[in-house]
Amino acid sequence: MTAPQAWLLLLLFPLALLILARYSLARWFRSHGGERRRKQPLDRLPPSPPALPVLGHLHLIGSLPHVSLRSLAKKHGMDDLMFLRLGAMPVLVVSSPRAAEAVLRTHDHVFASRPQSLVAEVVMYGPSDVGFAPYGDYWRQARKLVTTHLLSAKKVHSFRHAREEEVSRVMAKIGEAAAEGAAAAGEAAVDVGELLSSFTNDLACRAVMGASFRGEGRNKLFRQLVCDTTPLLAGFNAEELFPFLAHFGVIGKVVRARCERLRRRWDELLDRLIDDHESNENEAAAVASDDPKEDDDFIRVLLSVRQDYGLTRYQMKGLLFDVFAGGIDSISSTLEFTMAALMRNPRVMNKLQAEVRSKTPKGQETVTEGQEIVGEADLSTMSYLRALVKESLRLHAVAPLLAPHLSTASCRIDIDGGAGFVVVPAGVRVLINVWAMARDPRFWEDAEEFAPERFLDGGSAAEVGFKGNDFQFLPFSSGRRQCPGMNFGLAAVEVMLANLVHRFDWEMPPGKEARDIDMSEEFGLVVHRKEKLMLVPKLRV
Repeated sequence: MTAPQAWLLLLLFPLALLILARYSLARWFRSHGGERRRKQPLDRLPPSPPALPVLGHLHLIGSLPHVSLRSLAKKHGMDDLMFLRLGAMPVLVVSSPRAAEAVLRTHDHVFASRPQSLVAEVVMYGPSDVGFAPYGDYWRQARKLVTTHLLSAKKVHSFRHAREEEVSRVMAKIGEAAAEGAAAAGEAAVDVGELLSSFTNDLACRAVMGASFRGEGRNKLFRQLVCDTTPLLAGFNAEELFPFLAHFGVIGKVVRARCERLRRRWDELLDRLIDDHESNENEAAAVASDDPKEDDDFIRVLLSVRQDYGLTRYQMKGLLFDVFAGGIDSISSTLEFTMAALMRNPRVMNKLQAEVRSKTPKGQETVTEGQEIVGEADLSTMSYLRALVKESLRLHAVAPLLAPHLSTASCRIDIDGGAGFVVVPAGVRVLINVWAMARDPRFWEDAEEFAPERFLDGGSAAEVGFKGNDFQFLPFSSGRRQCPGMNFGLAAVEVMLANLVHRFDWEMPPGKEARDIDMSEEFGLVVHRKEKLMLVPKLRV
């Protein structure tokens, strides 16, 4: 969900009086006509700030919703649970670890579903993916397939050489830029975000379609398609917030038409890839064996297990869609935020470089694609690297609001240690503000400081992990809807970071200082940095 756009608010105000009159009349008839309905326990709803007619609390949500929601909760003393009405949509905002635990663990069976979405319905084939599909039999089967065959720890490990080869390609590009700068006795700045986005896209393409992913420029086609699709997935859906607009139909038709155009583009690319795999004689043998191999790409795996899971072509495409939409932006954005934070904190950068370089001395690097790189086997003893990644995920969460949950039944949530409770009705959308919880000084020392040491042995957060058991730190969520791509993403982030700081020293372009790096965010399905990160690489002496 993104903040409402100005044009939409201008559209809504002319309709506000009409809707308000309609609701007022309806209320009058309910209160004066016939027997009054039994009073509902509205006093047991979670607390809510003052609202406007029709708009509800929509006008209080700014361009960075996670920041607006934290400010709103603090202003009104609603640091655990806050009930909002965004247009006609009831929303429960979760801003504390104990409230998150109630939603994601204690009552996970009630909140495990997803709200209906026109975009997901059209673009994601039903939806037939894992991320947006409603909780039910299909989702359970799809989740089992993904965690068992596509993103298991063993499968992620099998892509080790592919990750190292893609890292090697990026190191070669940066090395060329550094050499050009040295030869010209100048400063050759590189767009770090562009390099990292290309890396994560190529890695996802390789996982999905195998070593031939660069053929016909397929990697670039998928990258552009993801860029065109993700804004809609995080978009402001007027028909959800204001169902009465469905009566006019115009907005819904425009959104659906755009979604259908995107789906046709996804169909063209994914159908071609699946057809190519099916037509290959080796693929036919793999399917017949019904035994996917460790190093099989994701399409081959899906073809080999589709009979066991009863997969349709649409469902296969929905699962493949998740790899692109869920993996590319989140990994590249995490890497870019981390590099920006390192530049702004030279003490941390020096400490990380010292660890990586001491653990992988010159002459002992892994040789891949003609490049000497830090291999994944070298990462196991790099405790500061792992602490750094945790701290970056804490302070710069790229998914600051978890994908929305939906209450499928009325649910009582105990608060204040059992001294009171609230009732969340069925059909309420739940937003969990992990960004607010990860910066809350009640749970973190020096919460706004970038300090990886907190996660080292003896640190204040040494026992805190990101696997869903510590609810003040949920970069990958928790419970039934925990992100199944966690291992895949972390492996890519760690090996790339280690190599970026091992082989190169990094400087700001001429006339710029590290303090000039703007960490402002741009909200979306995944949060990005607003400004490009331009840095000058220097080959390590």
